[in-house]
Amino acid sequence: MTGFVVVSQHALTMLLEVNKGVESVLLPCQYSGIIPEINPIVMWTRYDLNPKSVHLQREGGDDLGEQNQHYRGRTSMRPDALDTGDFSLTLRNPELTDSGNYTCSLADIKEELRWTDIQLEVKDQQVEVKVEEGSESVLLPCKTKPDLPEDTRVEWTCSDLELILVHVYSNGDHIKNQDGVYRDRTRMNKDLLKTGDLSLTLKYPTERDSGEYICTIYRDKDILRQKVVLQVKEPFPSWATALLVLLVLLVVSGGLLFHFRHYFMSVYKVEVEEGVKSVQLPCKTTVHIPEDAKVEWRNSYGTVHVYQNGSDQTQEQHQIFQSRTNMKRNLLKTGDLSLTMKYPTDGDNYTYTCTVYSREGNILMQKKVLLHVRDCQVEVEEGAESVQLPFKTTQNLPEEAKVVWKRKEPKPVMMVHVYQDTTDQPEEQHQVYRDRTKMNEDLLKTGDLSLTLKHPTERDSGEYRCRVYSEIKRYKRVLLRVRVSMKVSAAVDPLNCDRGLTLEETLSTFQQLLHHGGRSLTVTARNDEMQYPRIHFIQNSNKAVAEEHKVAEFEILLFLGHKINF
Repeated sequence: MTGFVVVSQHALTMLLEVNKGVESVLLPCQYSGIIPEINPIVMWTRYDLNPKSVHLQREGGDDLGEQNQHYRGRTSMRPDALDTGDFSLTLRNPELTDSGNYTCSLADIKEELRWTDIQLEVKDQQVEVKVEEGSESVLLPCKTKPDLPEDTRVEWTCSDLELILVHVYSNGDHIKNQDGVYRDRTRMNKDLLKTGDLSLTLKYPTERDSGEYICTIYRDKDILRQKVVLQVKEPFPSWATALLVLLVLLVVSGGLLFHFRHYFMSVYKVEVEEGVKSVQLPCKTTVHIPEDAKVEWRNSYGTVHVYQNGSDQTQEQHQIFQSRTNMKRNLLKTGDLSLTMKYPTDGDNYTYTCTVYSREGNILMQKKVLLHVRDCQVEVEEGAESVQLPFKTTQNLPEEAKVVWKRKEPKPVMMVHVYQDTTDQPEEQHQVYRDRTKMNEDLLKTGDLSLTLKHPTERDSGEYRCRVYSEIKRYKRVLLRVRVSMKVSAAVDPLNCDRGLTLEETLSTFQQLLHHGGRSLTVTARNDEMQYPRIHFIQNSNKAVAEEHKVAEFEILLFLGHKINF
């Protein structure tokens, strides 16, 4: 690019703050001018580095030949950037050393136009908030300088599986685009622009609310971000606490247990295996129920099902239960108020309350049911051709639905597969899963959202989550374990090597080093004139040391005339 005329008259400078540990950060650059017709190039550069190139895109796609090694595999742009004028850069897993001044430029064969300058600051801090499930509310702190401009915009998002809009403030609270999970559960302080206290209050937190929350402040042309990690813990069950107290009192007076027997019987527990098509939450009464009564099933997340005026009131349901629940006919006459829930997952593990209200709103009857759906666990041996992560739900999901599979644990969170607009979105995948995943055809129509993962390895082990984003929501968690196997057979050692480890010593060492996928084991295979590759083990501080030899299957020759296939 030497010899170019550099023009910066349109350049804008903005401050962008982000905490270390976030999955990615977007460096915005929107171009509204005329794109050169001959050899246009979009360049992201840091002039304090050598080489200075952070990312470069031509008409034919990305050109990363001169990219600084520090950014290798961590940057991406829209493939249609030169068509849309959206030159924004996504930087994954930002590090402290990523802090600096970034320049977004458009160039052709004659000149370079510096369009946007961004000062990125990656901060090594995050706030952790812990709260027990069942608490009335929890405060997610976010503070900045007071006396913010009136046009300041504040966004609270959750970056669990993708960015979910939790709360927006812009000249007042805006909840129109708020995710349904947080509806009627969030609020921000009054006079927040004057005080600079942009903290968010989240009501009735549950374990599913745990995750990373981002407070983003759009102030003038600056973008400031603060990260809050929320951990909602399951409390020691109140019934268990009561039980312990009563057991102690039982020693003094056995009559107390009999006196409170109805209290213990008031919570009915239902436990089912993962993968069942439906589960019934029982609620029956012999008490006469008026015809104008209202029957409502709820959990701590919201409304599950409502029956009133002779029919179901589906408009009051939470999105995750829509099309998944039903009650029996003539339920007021029979007194059978049981609820059937289709395709339960461990995400449905809550205490459900069935309440009957009179026309005046008085409670006529109430019963609690504790639902426990066992974890979905999948095991497969390394070397298998593929493994399926199962997820079946109701049929005929909305055509605009977005299906996202992510690996949640271990960190960092990785995008495994994305389906949207009736097709897969491979550009959103993490490179580890590129060309290794597949979903069924007509998945929205059939409700089979299962994911096939090809050639699983031990490093694929972990917690996977699938979410459906639309006016109807779905959720599933799958625990995958890929086992590493090892086979031993006898053979003649053509190397005739001298004393080495005994077979028992070597097997013991292998079992230790191959644990958790062999990350501790490194192997060097050297080809020579001999029939088999030679494998060297160096005994150093009681550890085998070598370099990793990445092949799917190979043989290790032992010094005492044995070989191991694994």
